Amino acid sequence: MDNSLESIKYDCFRGCVVQENQETGESTCTYRQGCCKLESYNWLNGVVQPEYNDVFEVRFKNTRKGFYYNASGQNVKLGDLVVVEAVTGHDLGIVTLEGPIVGRQMKCKGIPSDAPLRKIYRKARQLDINKWQDAIALEQDTMIKSRRIAAEMGLEMKIGDVEYQGDGTKAIFYYIADGRVDFRQLIKVFAEEFKIRIEMKQIGARQEAGLIGGLGVCGRELCCANYITNFQSITTAAARCQDLSLNPQKLAGQCGKLKCCLNYEVATYQDALSRIPKVPEPLEFEDGTAYLIKTDILKEKLYFSYEKGSLAELYPLDADEVREVQRMNRDGIRPYSLKPEPEQKSPEFVTAVGDDSISRFDHSDRKKKKNNRNRHKGPKKESAKPQQ
Repeated sequence: MDNSLESIKYDCFRGCVVQENQETGESTCTYRQGCCKLESYNWLNGVVQPEYNDVFEVRFKNTRKGFYYNASGQNVKLGDLVVVEAVTGHDLGIVTLEGPIVGRQMKCKGIPSDAPLRKIYRKARQLDINKWQDAIALEQDTMIKSRRIAAEMGLEMKIGDVEYQGDGTKAIFYYIADGRVDFRQLIKVFAEEFKIRIEMKQIGARQEAGLIGGLGVCGRELCCANYITNFQSITTAAARCQDLSLNPQKLAGQCGKLKCCLNYEVATYQDALSRIPKVPEPLEFEDGTAYLIKTDILKEKLYFSYEKGSLAELYPLDADEVREVQRMNRDGIRPYSLKPEPEQKSPEFVTAVGDDSISRFDHSDRKKKKNNRNRHKGPKKESAKPQQ
């Protein structure tokens, strides 16, 4: 593989390759569109605002990105690998947004426009890229060793991912723990083992599933690995309003928590439920009492049966019809029946074709039967004469 900066630029997604067009200077992803869940669509492309000419969004791994000020004096554009300021040392990332859309993103993240931003030192050189690639190659082995060290120390935690800084002097350890973990001694052991600065960052089970990736029961890529960045709280109330079975095995995702997709249609179901009346008591009709068996929320239909708990004969009613029957019952009026009226069959049309036939009174079948009986009897035998 050609590692020259002029031909190929490595995205910080660790596996996604960005190709640069030499004629236009534009960089495009050669893996697939939307491969990074932190990707943002630039819907202000072509709009010019001078105050955002030197402000860029820089992405590092598929878990974090930041906003930086171009203090290098170089012409930085979308898709460039740049060396940026870090807390200690420097880091290497890829420019993912430029122009006025950066201001919109900063406002969305709650960052004021006059906030001090870290600097972009320069475009990445080939030496910077080589050092960055060497640091990336250490991430997998470092994660395996760190897991073994944490297990030997008896800490109830799981290290889900390791991210090295671009200069290779610092690493972020993403860990998962149910409770509070005292990892002060662990940091000392890590620093002695890996000879780098250590930063511990706690993540949740959903964030771990997003880092690892996989396929859901729907057959598609996990939403947390594809595009979800802000995880909202999910409760069983979301399943109840959608009339789903409260089965933990069906409601839980691969992370062991409730599926994120339970929140997708909650607003639609809540809007439909606002138009469906509550039926605390059965409906009264002249031919009996009708009990509510099930409800189709999206169609806004309620199904009743004259037998309590029976699914044999169900009669659907719209929400407005149920509301009208409830009003009549409160006034002491009982509708006639829940059953639909039987359809009246139209009289069958009888044709008169053939009634004026001349041979309509002939009994042809009777004659045929008589001839058949005579044919099977055979010839008559003559009676013998008495001898004289």
